[in-house]
Amino acid sequence: MSYTMADGRQQVFDALVQAADEIARALADLGEAYEQLDERAAEQLERQIFRPVQIAYGRAQRTHADFAKRYGLPGHTFSAPSLGAPSTGARGFVDRAVDAAARADGVLATLQDSMLPVDVGDPELRAGITEVRELLGSVRARARDLVRTLGR
Repeated sequence: MSYTMADGRQQVFDALVQAADEIARALADLGEAYEQLDERAAEQLERQIFRPVQIAYGRAQRTHADFAKRYGLPGHTFSAPSLGAPSTGARGFVDRAVDAAARADGVLATLQDSMLPVDVGDPELRAGITEVRELLGSVRARARDLVRTLGR
């Protein structure tokens, strides 16, 4: 199946929106987890998980905005997702954040594997995707380390 350059750019655009939305979900869940943790665990969560995810979100938004600007695509307004019930608990929120970060990484991995960023993109797009994936890559392991120490 062939596609036009415009179709390919739109697919890249949509994938970047989807990934950024998933990262926003992860941030919201990490924020909720933070509120439920003691000071030591909250600081660890912020330093080891929240900051890298926050940086990934900013980079994903910038990659998206720059790509849209370069190719005359419309901008996108990102919004905060709705939060879960406090009864989810800190561990539940961390687990949800890990899942959202993994979904974002999966969207970006699929995008990279499709070769669309090469076909219709540019070096800045590819670098942005790679940077976001690198930031998200350690979330699961860091979260596992944090959750293991909760309640001790």
